[in-house]
Amino acid sequence: MSYNILYLDDQPENLRAFKSYFRREYNIYTTDSPQQGLDYLHKNNVDLNITDQRMPGMTGVDFLKEVYDFMPGKPPCRMIYSGYSRTEVINEAMNKKWMSFFIAKPCDPIELKAKIDIAIGECKN
Repeated sequence: MSYNILYLDDQPENLRAFKSYFRREYNIYTTDSPQQGLDYLHKNNVDLNITDQRMPGMTGVDFLKEVYDFMPGKPPCRMIYSGYSRTEVINEAMNKKWMSFFIAKPCDPIELKAKIDIAIGECKN
């Protein structure tokens, strides 16, 4: 079964690299715009939502809170993949169930795939 992943990052090279690494394993939709990401989620089924934390206009945590508000307690699984982490913000987001996982950048693609598979498996149960 091929899972659908939305990946949000404001760096075009990160979007290209992510899609290049994982396009054979998953159905990947990428965007650098939080609003486009929200629009996509309103119209499409997504199994896993991955976002960077630091972006112009909206943080990853704020984006995931928006996702949670219109999809509380059900997929997509929500994850932050970022080189920037303010522990208290990430912990609060996890405690409030806005997100399920945090993965620090950089991460080896093989290790990242393993973490993505774990995230999808835990969220689907």
